Amino acid sequence: QVQLVESGGGSVQAGGSLRLSCVVSGYNSKRPGCVGWFRQAPGKEREGVASIAGDGTITYADSVKGRFTISQDNAKDTLYLEMNSLKPEDTAMYYCVAEASFGNRFGACIFGYWGQGTRVTVSS
Repeated sequence: QVQLVESGGGSVQAGGSLRLSCVVSGYNSKRPGCVGWFRQAPGKEREGVASIAGDGTITYADSVKGRFTISQDNAKDTLYLEMNSLKPEDTAMYYCVAEASFGNRFGACIFGYWGQGTRVTVSS
């Protein structure tokens, strides 16, 4: 049973920073080839934010390039999303995601496993 547990969300003012973390478990001896982050703002559809493919390729949504950084610590089975220069439009529920055979595509990856999400609120 794949499990993704996020933490690190919160409320910040515009221009501030947050770091999200996600512990990935349940893949037994084989790590997922793709991991990443999606978000869903109120009244909007879920959108891909950043991902790391199995070959190390990193993809960012245009809206976060230069501000967000995705990284992973394989020794800790943990995925991170460092978010800087936050804007009110970054307000959303952020979900940690991992690859599956079917689901939502972002970059070269298909994501079908989702965490429960962590809320990020950016005030102006």
